[in-house]
Amino acid sequence: MSINLKSLISVFKAEWIGSDTDIFVDHISIDSRSLQNGSQTLFFALSGVNNDAHLYIPELIEKGVQNFVVQYIPENCSGKANFLVVKNSLDALQEFASYYRDLFDFPIIGLTGSNGKTIVKEWLNFLLSPDYNIIRSPKSYNSQVGVPLSVIAINEKHNLGIFEAGISTVNEMVNLEKIIKPTIGVLTNIGSAHDEGFQNLEQKINEKLLLFKKSKVIIYQKNEIVDLCLNDFLKTNDLKDRKIFSWSFTDNSADVFILKKENKNDITIIQYKYKGESFSLEIPFSDLASIENAVSCLLVLLYFEYDFATIQNRMQMLYPVRMRLEVKNGINNSSIIDDSYSSDFQSLKIALDFLESQKKKNATKTIILSDIVQSGFSNEELYTKVAQLIADNKVNRIIAIGGTISSFAAKFPNCITFPNTAEFIAQIDSLNFNNETILIKGARSFQFEQIVSLLEEKTHETVLEINMDSISHNLNYYKSKLADDVKIMVMVKAFGYGNGGLEIAKLLEHHKVDYLGVAFADEGISLKNGGIKLPIMVLNPESTSFPSIIQYELEPEIYSIKGLNAFLKIAREKNLKDFPIHIKLDTGMHRLGFEEHNLSELIETLKGNSSVKVKSVLSHLATSDEVKHFDFVLSQINLFDKLSSKLISALDINPIRHILNTSGISNFPNAQFNMVRLGIGLYGVSNDPAEQKYLENVGTLKSIISQVRTIPNGDSVGYGRRFMAEKETRIATIPIGYADGISRLWGNQVGFVIIKNQKAPIVGSVCMDMLMVDVSNIDCKDGDSVIIFGESPTVVEMAEALKTIPYEIMTSISQRVKRVFFR
Repeated sequence: MSINLKSLISVFKAEWIGSDTDIFVDHISIDSRSLQNGSQTLFFALSGVNNDAHLYIPELIEKGVQNFVVQYIPENCSGKANFLVVKNSLDALQEFASYYRDLFDFPIIGLTGSNGKTIVKEWLNFLLSPDYNIIRSPKSYNSQVGVPLSVIAINEKHNLGIFEAGISTVNEMVNLEKIIKPTIGVLTNIGSAHDEGFQNLEQKINEKLLLFKKSKVIIYQKNEIVDLCLNDFLKTNDLKDRKIFSWSFTDNSADVFILKKENKNDITIIQYKYKGESFSLEIPFSDLASIENAVSCLLVLLYFEYDFATIQNRMQMLYPVRMRLEVKNGINNSSIIDDSYSSDFQSLKIALDFLESQKKKNATKTIILSDIVQSGFSNEELYTKVAQLIADNKVNRIIAIGGTISSFAAKFPNCITFPNTAEFIAQIDSLNFNNETILIKGARSFQFEQIVSLLEEKTHETVLEINMDSISHNLNYYKSKLADDVKIMVMVKAFGYGNGGLEIAKLLEHHKVDYLGVAFADEGISLKNGGIKLPIMVLNPESTSFPSIIQYELEPEIYSIKGLNAFLKIAREKNLKDFPIHIKLDTGMHRLGFEEHNLSELIETLKGNSSVKVKSVLSHLATSDEVKHFDFVLSQINLFDKLSSKLISALDINPIRHILNTSGISNFPNAQFNMVRLGIGLYGVSNDPAEQKYLENVGTLKSIISQVRTIPNGDSVGYGRRFMAEKETRIATIPIGYADGISRLWGNQVGFVIIKNQKAPIVGSVCMDMLMVDVSNIDCKDGDSVIIFGESPTVVEMAEALKTIPYEIMTSISQRVKRVFFR
């Protein structure tokens, strides 16, 4: 892509402010943190509720970016770069993508629905790629921003596009349709996702159908409601000549009627009728969702007029789709970013940005990369671009696996090559992986999962999966509740509420939050050693930790005269000046803090003292989540305002003031002061059921079945024989117990786990390292996945059953349980 800026002035209806319009750009960016930004970048400064990219333009100019699409020119930036000034920069990005899409004329498959979009897209890419040079949405780039970024990646070598479109409310699809302009429309499963954004199911279906206004064919599963909506859509838009290609399990009037589906050992044989003839195909899945997704793919192949032998041959090779980047602990103090099932140019850009955001402090950045498929470029052009991309991202070591990429090794600095994965594995011990952040990215045929397994630190089979996208979503949800000038401190104490402190802190730093909060100095030191540069406040510092706090530039909360004097003594000894401290006021929690009668002594101690600077004044709400105590909360807020104002006036200072926690942010918006402290809400838990539906689950605790056995009537299970079988019973043993953080009170049929989407009650006592469940009604086997908590049961449900709070459930998960972070 190389676009002349002059041509975009009319596209955006923009005001040009710059030196020369005869400039070409070949890279579009919306992320100021990307190392891929450079002189040929056109940066769209998006401005939303939670962030304003205009704020980062000065530092982008310093890094060499010269071309910007903006809503306003930041102060002191005029004359330093070229600006296309528009009313709305997101609209401009979408208009550019629409303009760019019109430069190409080849079939485009547009996918929408509630579930299955990304899987169908990836499977269609696999099924059609032997015959087409395909451009597709990377990962799940299906939003108002993701779709234009996907389409902008088209180049002149592509001859088929597959793009997905996701919406969460009305009036969104019309924008995406103008960008994708699909010639072939595929409607996947319609479910409950994003129901809150629509009045009813019909409105949601009608909105999704708008993607297909210009499609030559619409492929979908027949359904009474969808049929009614589709008929109205065709009639309203005068599209009576549009080809409709349908399938069904139950309606034999469909173009493709599924006569029978038979499961055999995780394989499904599908018998279907098409054009009066019966056919059969086999897919390597048995769950209903995969069967539905596979049939959607079948109809696309039939529409493309593939012969039945080719259809059968390719569809029996379908595979599980990995839709995320995972961060795992590796051997020898390394970190692994697992992207071992895809290797295309667009997703490489995404993975390299993620590598930069997750790199360990002072660690070597390494990439293990296979041959790249479906780029649309010649090999010479492709690997020149890849080499430049890797150089821009300052990758220290490149390990290239595959005959094609190896032949271009001279383009890469510090590059080691191997002809195939087996040769690499044979020599893996000689490569000395140590203190590295390793991106493992390979085409599926290279089987890089073997490399991940060898480099991954061997630990517990039980894992806590942390969804980094959900953390970002929850952060932005609470940010949207804040006034523009209110700062945000995020609490990452107690190992990030059990989720993992350093990795989450890196993400929060990426999002440019204002402060991090920890309970003790060692937590803050660990974050600083991990490379975190954000200011970190220590809420419960012990006087013995003051020297370390100073050494690592942490910021202590001071809550007593004794503690203040102890810190001042050390500060004077070290000749400190204006070292930041935070003054805690007790307004009714009666845990820690200066009370009103201490204020005069506090003021006298601080007056004229140049060793420290009061960075903030804070207090802690005792009951911000209980309506019956709201009057008490208001009295705390009023007392805080009174005491902090007195302190500020007496010392003639201008500190940050903060009192609101997660519940306080939602329930007391008028008390935001200068900053709020976000805690458990970041991790997807709210005390308000009405608010809970807007948050996304962050942590999913998973394990596997170690063994399944059948016991006869009258036999017992576990210590104390607390479960006695009243009939022949199938029992599954799972390797997780109270040493991992599962309360013994959750045993004896109080709690349950999820296996194959079904509840399996816990029977007998929870052991130290194991628990047992009844799987009599579940078709499962050794090695099958088990969900301990996540979407179901939630930590809120567990807490209610155990008469405790979600905090205790989350923070109890042992650190011997491996954390896996993914996007």
